[in-house]
Amino acid sequence: MTLFALLGNIMTGLSILIPTFNDECLTLVRALQEQCAALSDGNTVADGLSYEIIVADDGSTDDAVRAHNSAIASCPNCKYIQRSVNVGRAAIRNFLARQASYDELLFIDSDMAVIRNDYIYKYVVAMASDSVVYGGYDVPEQPAFNRNLRYRYELSCRKAHTAEKRRRSPYLDFHTSNFMIPRNMMLTNPLDEQFRHYGYEDVAFGRCLQEKGIIINHIDNPLGFCRFENNEKFVEKTEEAIRTLVEFSGQLYNYSRLLQTVEKMSRMHVAGLFKLLMIPFEKPMRKVLVKKNIPLAVLKIYKLTYLLKQLQNS
Repeated sequence: MTLFALLGNIMTGLSILIPTFNDECLTLVRALQEQCAALSDGNTVADGLSYEIIVADDGSTDDAVRAHNSAIASCPNCKYIQRSVNVGRAAIRNFLARQASYDELLFIDSDMAVIRNDYIYKYVVAMASDSVVYGGYDVPEQPAFNRNLRYRYELSCRKAHTAEKRRRSPYLDFHTSNFMIPRNMMLTNPLDEQFRHYGYEDVAFGRCLQEKGIIINHIDNPLGFCRFENNEKFVEKTEEAIRTLVEFSGQLYNYSRLLQTVEKMSRMHVAGLFKLLMIPFEKPMRKVLVKKNIPLAVLKIYKLTYLLKQLQNS
């Protein structure tokens, strides 16, 4: 049987699901819709692809963003759902899974960008594999952001996000920003809705998949990370993620390198000394992270300091 025929036999339809909160994502939807339409126009190996794109707004507070995204509803095969109450990063994804019509779900974060012309095609080829498929993300170089802390941080992690590197720790190096999963698998193994705030809902999901023996297939099919919040907002999100980590530390220990670093420091009897020396400098460090273009090592020290303080207060 040829690859063309095989694709025709296994195709079950694709639901592309995009949760959003105060993010303009019309450009993303149009890029996805264009690729899906090309795969259903009768002239490709994936002739007859059935698809839908559903965007769920999780109670956005920015009226201009909601107005901009409302145009999604007029795009072919697209649906835009506005929700008045923010239910959190886990619950909105579970909601989208229940809204989907097709057997394969592709979850995409609304701040991602399509950077490859064969992005949808590569997921179509991976359909019906009875596993989770994670495509990863890349950070295109953008000199205009050279003083942006989030951009510099993500760019420094770029080499760690290749498919080859991710396969070495398939459950630890998984994110919900770009993955495909069979609908019945998602409904049976939903994200933990206790994770309402920013951070680590994807880590907890990876832990769940590993415990259930569900394979994560890491492929080279990234989306682009091209939008970056300002330094103040990034530091706030980093702090929120660490508070989430502390709240669920019992579940996440083996899945958090930051928690493992603290444990190693404790075994070496240096955690107390580090806190004594660094916590007085927490606020000055935060100030320079927001205002200055300083080495990323300061961010690492700040995260560790903030975590130790939160653990001390928990």
